[in-house]
Amino acid sequence: MGKAGKSVSKKNTGAAKTAASDEESARGRLLSAATHLFCKNGINATGIDAIIDEAGTAKTTLYKLFGSKTNLVHAVLESEGRQWREWFIGAIEAGGGDPQTKLARIFPALKSWFGEERFYGCPFINAVAEHDKDQKQFRTIALRHKKIVLAYIETLAGEMGAAEPEVLAHQLGLLMDGAIVAAMVTRDPGVADSAGLAAGSLFVPTKLKKPRRAGNAPAQLMAV
Repeated sequence: MGKAGKSVSKKNTGAAKTAASDEESARGRLLSAATHLFCKNGINATGIDAIIDEAGTAKTTLYKLFGSKTNLVHAVLESEGRQWREWFIGAIEAGGGDPQTKLARIFPALKSWFGEERFYGCPFINAVAEHDKDQKQFRTIALRHKKIVLAYIETLAGEMGAAEPEVLAHQLGLLMDGAIVAAMVTRDPGVADSAGLAAGSLFVPTKLKKPRRAGNAPAQLMAV
């Protein structure tokens, strides 16, 4: 009995591992297919059938793993955001250097992204743009992604000695968003160069000095 029991247990364990591996594989294929189609064609224009056809899975598998198309969209955005941030921060940190050097790498990094064959713009901007503007679900995910990116840039700005690191981070963020949308519309990676030139004028690596108190001002200024 003991040997038979162990044999059955091993078979059950092996079957469970195989099932888990199959589910993980199916999940990965569904995420990959949905990411490509959502970014290329839009979320609303992409149906479940198109996703399962590209992923090579059954419709029941999609609903078993994600529950609904909306949940799949959320999973795609979370996954895309995580991967994009890892790539972005890695590109900025590559080669080391001082904070200003790292900040200056932002737009060359974006330019390389814009030149990729599968560049379809920012999935967060696209998701918010094509849905009802009163809906908060995609906006919340987009804002969480943006907050993480801006926090990283703000840290570099502070280390550089910017007078207002948070303001500089938001200024660079706006230039990034503008360049992403412009590149998506024009299919011209060179828009990153123009954004980079504009950003260069914002890099002031010394903190602004506080104005001197009136009591310490020269007599002729006090009289004005």
